[in-house]
Amino acid sequence: MHRWDWIVVAVAVIALVAWYLSYNAARLDRLHARVEGSLASLDAQIVRRAEVSLELANAQLLDPASSMLLAEAATTSLDTSDAAAVQSEVQEHGVDARRARVETELTHTLRATLTPSVIASVVAERGDARDELVRLREAGERVQLSRRFHNDAVHDVRRVRAKPVARLFRLAGHTSLPHLVEFEDEVPVDV
Repeated sequence: MHRWDWIVVAVAVIALVAWYLSYNAARLDRLHARVEGSLASLDAQIVRRAEVSLELANAQLLDPASSMLLAEAATTSLDTSDAAAVQSEVQEHGVDARRARVETELTHTLRATLTPSVIASVVAERGDARDELVRLREAGERVQLSRRFHNDAVHDVRRVRAKPVARLFRLAGHTSLPHLVEFEDEVPVDV
């Protein structure tokens, strides 16, 4: 081979490697954007579940003690998500352990106050209660789906970032590794 042939081959190899690295970096960037989007969606669904829970507590459908417990748990959840610092922290680091505990406590309170017998008696007494309970069930399902989508996106990012090429060439740059969001979110509200 002549010298120009080697130069052409070298340029082609360099171009191919550059394209491969650029493709993987863009893919990783899209995955990180997906994580951010899913986290914003999860945050919105968590807030929506707390709002619906608070509406249910204030609707005078439950006994006063249950309403008070539910209102307190829902208010704590809303207070935790309201701070501006929390909003920026959620975008950077995800849902922290304190907020996960608060959401788990809301789930436990919902389970304790909305037992099948309570639901049956509330629906029997007031027909409009069914709508409130359906809204709560739907809000809970959306939280579950959003959390699953977010955790799937985090798994995808971690899988791509664990590849040797991504680590060797630091394709993620200085972006922090996203975290899974784990808290109890299953509320068995059958209406």
